[in-house]
Amino acid sequence: MTASDSSPATPDFTASAGVAAEHPAAAPADVALEAQQDSVHVRAPNSRGPGLLVLGIVGVVALSLVMLFVVVYLISGLGTDAFALGGVLALAPLAVVFFAVRWIDRWEPEPRLAVVFAFLWGAGVAVLIALIVGAEIENVVAAIGGPGPGYEFFSAAVQAPVVEEMGKALGILVIFWVARRHFDGPIDGLVYAAWVAGGFAFTENILYFGSELVSLDGGGVGLFQMFLVRGLMSPFAHVMFTVCVGIALGFAARSSRRRVAVVMFVVGLGLAIALHALWNGALFFVNDFFGYYAIVQFPLFMIAIVIVIYLRKQEEKLTFDRLAEYATVGWFNHEEVAVLATRRGRRQALVWAARHNKHPAMKTYIHDATRLAFARQRIITGRDRIGATADEALLLGAVVEARHVLLGRQP
Repeated sequence: MTASDSSPATPDFTASAGVAAEHPAAAPADVALEAQQDSVHVRAPNSRGPGLLVLGIVGVVALSLVMLFVVVYLISGLGTDAFALGGVLALAPLAVVFFAVRWIDRWEPEPRLAVVFAFLWGAGVAVLIALIVGAEIENVVAAIGGPGPGYEFFSAAVQAPVVEEMGKALGILVIFWVARRHFDGPIDGLVYAAWVAGGFAFTENILYFGSELVSLDGGGVGLFQMFLVRGLMSPFAHVMFTVCVGIALGFAARSSRRRVAVVMFVVGLGLAIALHALWNGALFFVNDFFGYYAIVQFPLFMIAIVIVIYLRKQEEKLTFDRLAEYATVGWFNHEEVAVLATRRGRRQALVWAARHNKHPAMKTYIHDATRLAFARQRIITGRDRIGATADEALLLGAVVEARHVLLGRQP
């Protein structure tokens, strides 16, 4: 198998945090010889790490209980029918987010446990935080004489952006600290943030759609307008806000200094709050929502798409550069790097694998090779304390075993 769409890339040997970047260990002679033959693959090692297990076993279970509490709360306020119909309507924008994030996350997919944790945090914990804080603020306002003329603006343009974005950002921060082995860069942060925000928007949409169903003013015109704005025109609104935190922490993940993470978190959160406040607050000053949407919000969305495409290309370049380093010392041949680290090369590899009834194995091989590249990146940027060297050893072993199995040899 070969790929012809890649250009030679010079390995990016850099130094970070005072740690010199070195070549990976040379492959054994038999492996180096074998690497010059056809490129193949098989099973992945289990390198989830304790952090991900904590998210899976403890976190997901705990968040499921929180989500159950939120569901009970919504049903008690809306009724079963309005909750169910609101949930059906809320599935439309959630599906749009789901497929978009799946596309973004195709190059180096995040662990399912971490993704489920992110969704449950947004749909449960972040919503519960917003409900509790909102109720407390209402109690304080009532105690001092009731809401004044500016309270509605304060609630929409100040309270909601600050409380909701902080609630969502905490979930991303938990993943960042607990599962650092699976938080390698801006795309990872974007994916986790999108799932947190998607979960939050899903629950919030059930509340909004359900409330409108309960009243059904105007024969359903209000519900249609709400679905048009929230479900079709702005399914990525919450995602756009919250990914500011995810991308910021993704850049911080490339540094071994904790204060970088703190600074980037604050910067990302501030930008998320500002965008959220712009979205909510502008509605008090514009008469033509659709004109405002076309002039301001749609261009912001297009800018976000450009940023995502750029970050995905950076992931591809990083994968190519790191695997090229392994090829230099004999673990891969250079044609194999072109197959594993370019989109066209991957497509060709999967077509070849499908013809030989090895499609699932090839998908796993591509995934493992990408994980190997990111493990190498953690090593050369001084972040080996989160298990990068152990991951590298396991993944290199999987590559060797893969060749044996898919070429019909005994390991």
